[in-house]
Amino acid sequence: MGRQATRTLDRGDGGGGLVRHTVLPSGLRIVTEAVPTVRSVTVGVWVGVGSRDESPTLAGASHYLEHLLFKGTKRRDALAISASIDAVGGEMNAFTSKEYTCFYARVLDADLPLAVDVVCDLVTSSVVRGADVESERGVILEEIAMHEDDPTDMVHDQFAQSLFGESSPLGRPVLGTVASIESIGRTAIAGYYRRRYRPQDMVVAVAGNIDHATVVRLVKRAFDSAGMLDGAAEPTAPRSGIAPSSSPGGVRVVRRTTEQANIVLGGLGVSRTDERRFPLGVLDAAIGGGMSSRLFQEVREKRGLAYSVYSYHAQYADTGLFGVYAGCVPRKVDDVLAICRDELAKVAAQGITFDELERGKGQLRGSLVLGLEDTGSRMSRIGKAELVYGELLSVDDILARIDAVTLDDVAAVSADLLTAPPTLAVVGPFDESRDFSAAVA
Repeated sequence: MGRQATRTLDRGDGGGGLVRHTVLPSGLRIVTEAVPTVRSVTVGVWVGVGSRDESPTLAGASHYLEHLLFKGTKRRDALAISASIDAVGGEMNAFTSKEYTCFYARVLDADLPLAVDVVCDLVTSSVVRGADVESERGVILEEIAMHEDDPTDMVHDQFAQSLFGESSPLGRPVLGTVASIESIGRTAIAGYYRRRYRPQDMVVAVAGNIDHATVVRLVKRAFDSAGMLDGAAEPTAPRSGIAPSSSPGGVRVVRRTTEQANIVLGGLGVSRTDERRFPLGVLDAAIGGGMSSRLFQEVREKRGLAYSVYSYHAQYADTGLFGVYAGCVPRKVDDVLAICRDELAKVAAQGITFDELERGKGQLRGSLVLGLEDTGSRMSRIGKAELVYGELLSVDDILARIDAVTLDDVAAVSADLLTAPPTLAVVGPFDESRDFSAAVA
């Protein structure tokens, strides 16, 4: 059996707290950030499993399982889980993404032992009862229905499906489909739980007014009581994969009798470890990242064609996406698409201006630093860094990389990403025969 190893990752330069890291012989990683100036702590357990790990027959299993773990453990039923955190004025929740799942609780610093015990208990010791699988099935089907009733949410799923393809796990919705959720049984999801929730696939991240050694002791006690520290293993490395070589392009139209047309136009982006992510962040800000961005000014301010228009990007282990969203009345959709295509073409050919470069850098710097004002965001930063990046960049290092972005860097990433045939998703009162080919030509 291996030995426990502890090291310091970040001594707090750039406004962060002291970050310490311990690896247990089982492969479980514990990372903490001490913030002694606050009276709260946030405890998170990150698991390296998400919707892209699912087979088509298990589509939605990661999110389904996230729900089920709150239904009861060997020591607590569902009411006891929620009541224990409610009783101390804390908050507890979870979320599932395409590549990871996180369970977390935020409490007063004095209630750290309770938060660690409850969150670790539900992650390691869920009983996954058949009755709970059946009752929660209805809840998830309602969540899918609610999602599909909101075209502003639905259009992003349609865009991902069109961009990555329905056969790709990245192209499938995190929630799964009605068919897949209706077909998943207790045996299948309990097996998924046993296979995927292993110590070497988990990171426990804690930020706030804490002591690292105390956190390690509490986590070891919680995992040991569940029999999760008996074996020896190396921590699972951050996931990798083979990125798509090019964007497929194309149009996907979904008819909905709405008063508004919702569109997403875009293509492939960059992976989360690609150094071009910093120039892409600046590019995103210039195109559609705020009220001074090109799309906001051209589409909303000058022409009044849409209330909401913005750009965004998402990054995964091996690829990413970049998209432009707009919501407008159906008769204006062609005008909005034409402006979006025109602005993207201008940036691809000419780059951005120096003023846009400086504004973009300022947005990235501000969102980074201001986003670390609470223990929840600090917990997320260190947890994700350990699980999906395999390294923790200091705040000063990230700021330096943002400051180093040049106009040439932005021009290069623009030429790489904005010249490929675009993908378009449309949700609105249009027949599938409606011709949008001009928007992607």
